[in-house]
Amino acid sequence: MVAWVLMTGGSLAQPDSNPRDTLVYKDGDRVQGHLLRHEGALLVFQSDRFGEQRVPESEAVVIMAEKPAEPLAATTANAAPGQPAAPAGKVAEKAKEKAEEKEEEQEVSIWDRFSPWVLTAKVRNYFGPWHGKFAFATEVVSDTADRTNTSLEAHMQRKWKRDEVQLNSRYDFSETNQLTTTDVVRADASWRHDFNQSQFAQYRPTVEWNRANFVNGVPSDYVLLQQEIGAGYTVLAKPTSKVRVGLSENLFDTWTMGPTASHNSRVAESGFVETEFTLPWRMKMTQRAVLYNPFTNTRTAWENWVELSKKLTETLSISLRHEVRKNNPDGSAQDYQRLRFMLGLDF
Repeated sequence: MVAWVLMTGGSLAQPDSNPRDTLVYKDGDRVQGHLLRHEGALLVFQSDRFGEQRVPESEAVVIMAEKPAEPLAATTANAAPGQPAAPAGKVAEKAKEKAEEKEEEQEVSIWDRFSPWVLTAKVRNYFGPWHGKFAFATEVVSDTADRTNTSLEAHMQRKWKRDEVQLNSRYDFSETNQLTTTDVVRADASWRHDFNQSQFAQYRPTVEWNRANFVNGVPSDYVLLQQEIGAGYTVLAKPTSKVRVGLSENLFDTWTMGPTASHNSRVAESGFVETEFTLPWRMKMTQRAVLYNPFTNTRTAWENWVELSKKLTETLSISLRHEVRKNNPDGSAQDYQRLRFMLGLDF
């Protein structure tokens, strides 16, 4: 044991006093090591496993490690032999400077932890292979009336080789002069299975709970369940453009919670068109239009939504969406037309 102590410099192994920095990429990957320096717009990072890495600042962020405080007595005890120890005033001044530097490093570290990249990386780590967006929009207007409009949305999506699943939820609330005019909770999902490059089948369930619906001035809240089962053909399938058309069978179940509770079921056929276009300047346009069978309905029933979105950064995006629903075949769902500007956090 004595021989080992002498060979290692006369002291036993000490705890690790050199904490590591963390390099966080936009996709959530992390690398441990030490930040060496900044070279223009490059981060020069010495990783523990992969050696020196040169990463553009736009692609990753560094979370600095918290350095342990140096004891005050070390300044005097570690003085070189034959040299006088530093005066107590200088020791205190140096300790104060180091405390200020540590406080500044901690502030930078906190900022890094709550930066959009790091937050997105944490969300991506939590949801794993799922990708999506959290978005919101709000408006407060005071003119001849006081109006408040709020909308919250969440989207999640995952793709496999031949399957794609989407989960969506939304809450819309509007108030005029402290009177609720819109209070709708909506959730929908879709599953599409591609048999080959052209043919596919899909299933789309939708639940809508309208808690502020009125018919002839009488409250008539309802819960709508729509199940769409269909098949279609992919007309265009390119990396920047997709067009799909198809036919569906729709089953509507409506539970009305008005003065007289009731339930009714209806079936309606429909045709649909779905488009996705990737545009320049990191923009994307998506659309889905549905026309219900006009031969079984006295009034033409249709719905359509189109959205134009733009990525501001890898984590922030804005979108403009227009939605229309007219004469829904269930007979109770409220018609509407909305134009929304949304701010979203992508992951």
